Amino acid sequence: MKYPYPIMVNLAGKQCLVIGGGPVAERKVFSLLEAGARVTMISMEFTERLAELANHSAVVLHRQTFHPSMMTSEEFMPFTLVVAATNSAEVNAQVYEFATVHGKLVNVVDQPELSSYIQPSVVRRGKLVIAVSTGGASPSAARKIARELDNNYGEEYEIYLDFLSEVRHLVQSQIADKQARQRMFKEMLDWDVLEKIRDGSFDNWKDKLYLAIERGPWPNGLAGQVDTDRPSWSTITDFGQRV
Repeated sequence: MKYPYPIMVNLAGKQCLVIGGGPVAERKVFSLLEAGARVTMISMEFTERLAELANHSAVVLHRQTFHPSMMTSEEFMPFTLVVAATNSAEVNAQVYEFATVHGKLVNVVDQPELSSYIQPSVVRRGKLVIAVSTGGASPSAARKIARELDNNYGEEYEIYLDFLSEVRHLVQSQIADKQARQRMFKEMLDWDVLEKIRDGSFDNWKDKLYLAIERGPWPNGLAGQVDTDRPSWSTITDFGQRV
């Protein structure tokens, strides 16, 4: 059995086409805009929220009936991704056929057999993105699992990952040795940061930790040698665990 290949696609600044103007199309459009895409919509009617996007710099609305010939015009060739979210099975099938012929990623809502990609249920916490897909077998099950994950991964994970990103860049700027960096990154995961975020002590702890890192020092190699009078990373790690 073949399974979908899970990837994260960078759509920032990319042209995307959504055919349809109902509630389902609305959800697709806003998720694309959240990803930084530029969206063109085609439909005779739009929901109130979609109609309000008429003056959005990243949105183009066409109030017209979709025809497959549009897919071959120069205006529509630049699209990276196409979404068919209409109530017409015939139109959706036509969109899939033309998009596939022209090498476009295409999603026909609720018809995985007519889609080159499936949009999963998503839990977002800043830099953390958890995607859940059942391969089209049961979107309802995917949404249920995503809700369970949403309860398990709270808002503290956004702060946590921002912190790890900051420290990661700091370590990368100071340590040339890749293996030494990797060891440090693993040790950082043992710090009880999430609990500090939850109990409100994180900001004070982070200030003290950064002060210790700025004063202290970085190993010169795998042997753990350090510059004179500069504490080792193990000292920083111990500090991070104790503060």
